[in-house]
Formats: sequence, structure tokens, C-alpha cells
Amino acid sequence: MNPAVTSAATRRDALRLTAMLGTAVLVPGLPAWAQTPGSESARLRALLEASEAAAARLDPLSDARKSAPDAASGPAFVDPFSDYYWDTLKDDKQREWTALQAIDRAQLPAVDQVAYDVFAYQLQQTLALFENDLFEVQRLAPFNPSFGLQVEFPDFVSGGPAPLETVADYERNLERLDGFAAYLGNVVSLASQGLEQGYAQPRILIENLLKQVDAMVATPPEESPFWSAIERMPASFSAADRARLTQATRERVVGKVYPGYKAWQSFLRDTYLPRAQAAPGRWAMKDGDRLYAWELRRHTTTTLSPETIHQLGVSEVARIRNEMEAVKDKVGFSGDLKAFFEYVRTAPKFYYKTPEELLGRFKAIEARIWPGIPTLFHHQPKAPFEVRPLPALGDQRGTGYYRAGPPDGKTPGVLFFNMSMLNTRPIPTLETLTLHEGIPGHHFQITLARENEALPPLLRYGSSTAFAEGWGLYAESLGPELGMFKDPMQMFGHYDMEMLRAVRLVVDTGIHAKQWTRERAIQFMLDNTSMAPRDVEVEIDRYIAYPGQACAYKIGQLKFRELRERSAKALGSRFDVRDYHHQAIGTGSLPMDVLEAKVDRWIAGGGGAA
Repeated sequence: MNPAVTSAATRRDALRLTAMLGTAVLVPGLPAWAQTPGSESARLRALLEASEAAAARLDPLSDARKSAPDAASGPAFVDPFSDYYWDTLKDDKQREWTALQAIDRAQLPAVDQVAYDVFAYQLQQTLALFENDLFEVQRLAPFNPSFGLQVEFPDFVSGGPAPLETVADYERNLERLDGFAAYLGNVVSLASQGLEQGYAQPRILIENLLKQVDAMVATPPEESPFWSAIERMPASFSAADRARLTQATRERVVGKVYPGYKAWQSFLRDTYLPRAQAAPGRWAMKDGDRLYAWELRRHTTTTLSPETIHQLGVSEVARIRNEMEAVKDKVGFSGDLKAFFEYVRTAPKFYYKTPEELLGRFKAIEARIWPGIPTLFHHQPKAPFEVRPLPALGDQRGTGYYRAGPPDGKTPGVLFFNMSMLNTRPIPTLETLTLHEGIPGHHFQITLARENEALPPLLRYGSSTAFAEGWGLYAESLGPELGMFKDPMQMFGHYDMEMLRAVRLVVDTGIHAKQWTRERAIQFMLDNTSMAPRDVEVEIDRYIAYPGQACAYKIGQLKFRELRERSAKALGSRFDVRDYHHQAIGTGSLPMDVLEAKVDRWIAGGGGAA
């Protein structure tokens, strides 16, 4: 822990909170509206501003992605498993909760009431980690092959989010490399403690992680993602700066980062793997049941039990199978559904041979979506949407992910798509994938919020898995209204993608609460989707590594659909789907119960555009 940093941060936050609570103290740098005594809205906005600044200090990589004005003012890298992170987060959230209780929600305008509710929900969720000692459990079981920093950080420094335009940016990148190297060492120490205290993670998770580490260690440093900063160094830099920064980067990559990966390699192979748990689920780990309950609440933003979610998944799987059967019959396939899945998996006509062909198809699909957008939405993002190849370790990872750009209205939001193993990327799913990841899915939901400067940062940049992924899945269902899915096979691809999300409810809860084996989960997914066996294994291993997250998609989508149908029924002729969509995503990413309360207030007020 860094006492100097902690002390300075605490003093800054204390001053801001003093202003928020209505005293006459003026805080240098705090806007005047945030210091108005008696204004509940001003107090809330100032509290949210202080919280955002505190969060940025603890997550500087996220702050850099936003191109925030103060992104270079704090530490360049913070280890999310460090004592400093733990102590600072706990102090921040306890102080913020106390300050929030002093604000009268009833006196706030509508948007600020939404922000209040979101903030209260998030604070309670985070504080529950500390009240139940679950943060320490997470630290002692720190490995995540799907979303751990061992893959996220290389993407950050190689794929564009890291600002690298000035000499100062490059100096800051050196600090990031130092911090990342220290993180690698700290994780080994924590995982060692975890083994001693009974917090062993699943063997398959460690095996997959070891494959990633082996691949990175086998990559020459000057071909690694960490070296890309040197390859794209601006030509305007002086020869002296170029030589100095190149040498300093080499010292970090070769002398610190690579030894860190090699330490992981030997630790995982020789120490952790022999002691890893055989079962893949949380139920088999010490405190795993408690942690899984929290993870489900975090990702779904509901209190649904694992059993309730499991049965909901079983019901959805049955419904979607009926839709698939209808499409299979429509295209004249004579075999059963299992044979049809195998046909889609193996027929060459359903797969492109080159990344260029695949990228061209994405562009053509996007062009077909745009004309129908005005019938469903009042607004669209200023920033464009693009598809690019996934930057690093494609053969070790899933299909890809969407990453929004800074809120400048120019930098594109990007779907980083995995271009490896093209014979597992079926063409019938591409329309649905574009709707989910791009238009009007993640690109609309995330980028519209970021471009709305009237929202507080909490709503502009916040994220809830059930909301974001639920909206993405709901956006897939808008395909027919946007003139998509004219080809029955594209309709099948749509059902196949929806089936994936329904299956997730069954297998995630099956693995982590009902003691399913990995093999049983894989077979269930193979029996109900056309996914290639290799991709099914990657998916199942992701659920093992990141419990609860996969359940959020379907839970969120069902709520968006339920609220649309509720609104249409209640408002009758006054219902306009564009108004509903504005209500749904116009205030950023919300916990589902906060969204439901907001939509119910809108219905009670007679609907209409806001």
C-alpha cells in the first residue's frame, strides 16, 4: 500500500464531501454548481464526481480508454488485487454511502433520481463484498483466462486504447509496464496463499491459463503486443527520445514483463496444477456457494436463485428448439435437429476462407441495417462502427468483444472479432452478431450514453452486465423489424445465437450450483446449438472462469422484452417504440430493477418522448 497516495486521495475526497454536505467551504477545482448549499442535485452531482475521480484513480486503464481530462494525473497502473486497491476501495465506498444518505432523493430531478438509485445499488453491492469477506476470497482465487489482465493488458497496449501520441504518453506507458510486471508477481503470491487456505481453482481453468502463458512466453518480445508501442512511435519524436524510449521499453518487456509471465508459467505448471480442484464449479471451492450467489446478483442485478435461473433456462431452451425445428422444416432438411446442427457445423458454404471476406460481409450487413433504424430510434451515435481482427492470442480466446471509443463522436466503436479458425465462424450468425455487438446493440447502448454530456459520468460510463448484454440480445430480436433475416438460414442463425444464451442459464447454474461436470455441460450445449465443438469448449471454460456472467444475457433480454410489452399494453395508441427505446437506453446502463422502476414511472406519466 502507498500511504502517501492514500492520504492525498483521502484528503481530496474529504474536501469534496464537505462541499457536498452543504458547508461554506469552497473546494478549488470543484464547479460552482457542485458547491451550492441546499441543492440536493448539486450535492449528488458532486458526490458522483468525487466517486468518479476516486474510481479513476483505482482503474487508470479504464480512465485512459475514456480519454478523460485527468487520465494522466494519477497512477498509471493499479493492481486490482493489491492491498492498496482493497483498502482504498473499501474506504471510498463507505464514505460515499454515508454521504449519499444525507441527500434527499425526493428533491432530485428525474435523471438524478435514476443516478441516485444506480449509485445506491452499486455501493450496496460493493460493500457486500467486504461485509462478507468475499473480496478476500476473490483475491485468493485470482485467475481468469477469459478476462484476466494477462490478456486484457496486452490488448490495451496493442489495440489502440492506450494513448501513445506524446513523449509523456510513452513515459506513462513505461509506468504501466512496471505496474503490470508487479501485478504478475503479486498474483503468484496471492494464489500461493489461496492454495494454503483451501481456495484452489478448477484444473481446466489452470490448464487453459497455462496455454495462454505458454503462448506469450513463446512469442519473441519484439513480436509481442507489448512492443507495438515502439512500432507505432510517432515520427515527430527526436532521435534521442526514440532511442531512449525504445531502450527503456526493452528493459521493461524483456527484464520485467517476460520474467513475470515465466514465473506464472513455472508456478502454474509445477505448483498450482497438481493441487487444482478436479470439479469445475464454484460449489467445490471453499466459500464457493457464497461467492456464486454474489456473482449471480452482481451480473443479473436480480435476487433470482440458481435453481430459478436453471429452470428458466430449461424452459427457454425448449421454446427455441421449437422455433429451430420450424426453420429446419422450411429449408427442407430431412434429418433431425441434431443432424441439422452438424450440417451447419460442417458444410463449407457456411464459412469464409479469408478474413477479408468476413470483414466484407460485416460491412454489407451494416449497410442493410441502417435504413430501418429511424423507425425504431429517435437517435443514433455520432461515432461510426467498425469490425477489426482481435489483436492478440486469437487461437486461445473466444469470438471477440465490442469496445467503445472515447466520447468524441469520431473515434469508432469497434467489434474486435476473432479471425482465427474461420471454419468455426458460421455465416448464418453474422447478421445477428452485428445486431448484438454493433447496430443497434452495444454500439448504440454504450456510445449514445457516452456521447450524452448531460448525464453524470456514472450513467455515461457505467456498466451492468444484465443491462448491456440483455440489450445486445434484445437488439438481436429487432432483426425482423429492421428488414433482416430474409434468408431462413439467417433466421436459424438468430435462433442459434438466442439458444446459446438460453443454454447459458442451464449450464452456468449446472456447473456452479448443481455439480455438473464439464463434460455434461459441453454435451448439453452441443445437443442444443450448432456451435463447433472447439467453440463449445471455449464457451464452457469461460463460464467456469467467470461464474454468473453468462446468465445475465437472457435475464436482461427477457426484462427488456417484458417492459416493452407492458408499455405497449398500458399505453395503447400512445405507445411509440422509439420512445420506449429512448427510455430504455437513454440514461445509460442500469440495474434491471432500476430500469423497471423508471419505465413504470414513464408509463404512469402517460408515455411520450422525454
